[in-house]
Amino acid sequence: MRAELPAPLVAGLGGVPLGLLARSWRIDTKGESAFAALLAAGSPYVLLSWHDALLPLLWRHRARGITIVVSEATEGRYLAAYARRLGYRVAFGSSTRGGVRAMLGAVRALQGGRAAAFTPDGPRGPRRVFKGGVLRAARHGSAYVVPLHAGAERAWRLGSWDRLLVPKPFARVRIAYGAPFLVAPGDAGLEAATARALGELENVVREVQWDDGAIPTG
Repeated sequence: MRAELPAPLVAGLGGVPLGLLARSWRIDTKGESAFAALLAAGSPYVLLSWHDALLPLLWRHRARGITIVVSEATEGRYLAAYARRLGYRVAFGSSTRGGVRAMLGAVRALQGGRAAAFTPDGPRGPRRVFKGGVLRAARHGSAYVVPLHAGAERAWRLGSWDRLLVPKPFARVRIAYGAPFLVAPGDAGLEAATARALGELENVVREVQWDDGAIPTG
């Protein structure tokens, strides 16, 4: 049986090179003004992005006390330990395990005036297939949904289910923000919000311009 390394140890060992790599990125943003207005007003919000853009987005929004939902599996615990080092709060759960507990944790954060972040295709895919729990959490927390995406001019793509984006040293990284929106009550509100979220995610993917390698070719 393979021994599992303690998550804080993995985060400590991996966090140093990841931090050095991230500090070398040249980050610019598109469409950030509406998000900046939410921050200035102190409004609760939910960041919504596909799982493959996680690394640059975690770095960009660090040290804000944002609650992220991560898997209880080994990879999720490693991610949680690293995210905590960057100043995030963590709610453990997934669509199949601990999901209700994680959702309640995120809703409590939003109702307390804090922020949360979701990857609606996480934690294990299918890749870029939208799961709607994030919209229910945003509605219960009276929070704005902020779709966003990240791309890099030069990057590696891992062979993981999400083809995780890892920008190369000194790469230009672009983060695009969609228009924030609220989720209206009822089933019709959820249906409209899902269509809005998918449309905004499509737009921000297009806005970053660099999405090469995001979709496997073979």
